[in-house]
Amino acid sequence: MELAAVSALSLQLFSIVVLGCVANEGYVNRPEEVEEFCIFNRNQIACSYAVTVGTLCFLCSTAFLALDVYFPQISGVKDRKKAVMADIGVSALWSLVWFVGFCFLANQWQVSKKEDNPLNEGADAARATIVFSFFSVFTWVRT
Repeated sequence: MELAAVSALSLQLFSIVVLGCVANEGYVNRPEEVEEFCIFNRNQIACSYAVTVGTLCFLCSTAFLALDVYFPQISGVKDRKKAVMADIGVSALWSLVWFVGFCFLANQWQVSKKEDNPLNEGADAARATIVFSFFSVFTWVRT
């Protein structure tokens, strides 16, 4: 299996982990509250960002995995160059998006108040989201 295909599969795995952690354990509620809130400092934008980026990254890495499979059949040099340039550009963009997400989620987790989540529910999922966001930065750079 080619290196790009392995990278695309690892990107899909990282996206699923981030998406799954936030969707499954990223929202909690206190006994006296009816509405659920995001475990990242009660900031709904943080959870929405992680879910959106995880979903779009999964779809994008699937598209580039398909391009990697189709690439040997592209005969024109200009078309091959466009495909490679698109891959480089999209990889740079996703590296930036994941880096911003890592910084944002780590900051929101750091400033979260203990009294908002006294039982520390979803803490492992929050940490996993932050760690896999960090790993995704380097995986997209390597792609």
